[in-house]
Amino acid sequence: MPLENHLTVTDHNRDVSGMKYIYPVVSRRAGGVSIGVNLNTNNACNWRCVYCQVPNLTRGTPPPIELAVLEKELRDFLTYALHGDFMARFVDEGDRHIKDIAFSGNGEPTSAKEFPEVIRIVEKVLRDFALLGNIKVRLITNGSLMDKPVILESMRHLAQCNGEVWFKLDAGTKAGIARINDVNINPQSHIERLKNCVAACPTFIQTCMFALDGEPPSDADIAAYIALISQVKDIVQGVHLYGLARPSYQAEAPRLSRLSAECLEAVAARIRHLGLDVYVSP
Repeated sequence: MPLENHLTVTDHNRDVSGMKYIYPVVSRRAGGVSIGVNLNTNNACNWRCVYCQVPNLTRGTPPPIELAVLEKELRDFLTYALHGDFMARFVDEGDRHIKDIAFSGNGEPTSAKEFPEVIRIVEKVLRDFALLGNIKVRLITNGSLMDKPVILESMRHLAQCNGEVWFKLDAGTKAGIARINDVNINPQSHIERLKNCVAACPTFIQTCMFALDGEPPSDADIAAYIALISQVKDIVQGVHLYGLARPSYQAEAPRLSRLSAECLEAVAARIRHLGLDVYVSP
């Protein structure tokens, strides 16, 4: 019998939970059910990646977080997932396991001023459910605030919660970053932020690659990217290299298309020459 509104890697239907901050997805990269924490409920972010799947994305920071609401939602959802019929109703049999709590959502999570307190709440709730240390607590971030002491202190706390960071790095040149992420930053400055993050918490690089106007990344683009990440090859945990699984909601959407699995694997092979583990999700 087909599942009711079942979740898949291509359908991140957040209406399943009906909650403000907590939403479940089936994550192809996590390998099962990921419990998302969305702090950017106003769809505001300090970057604007052309492949972003957030509708009505705006520049900015999150509104104040209702911490008591977030904690209640996380407790309620964990109860539903672990002891109710959530998995049977919404998740294919092979994916019926909780893999992580993931700070992701509709913008940059670390831009919420309450972010340190949210980590404390997640730690407390996971301890109460006997899950602390048994599932990952992941931060999916653009890394733009990893030069702020308060954020780096939160990264050290995250590490104590069986945490890890997935740090966005989509291009190796200033022009490439501007084209993909719509921000004006120096690649070397971003690598320094990545080094700060690595020193505080186990960190993976996450990279999205796609074709723009039918053209894949050029050899020069790929070479610049590999030269940049070679600076951290001995300290990061690996690279999550992924393509487009769902449509962008940005103006550039008609110009974007997926790369073949073979194309991504060819890039991965070049990265592996650095001695890095690479996980490919076409």
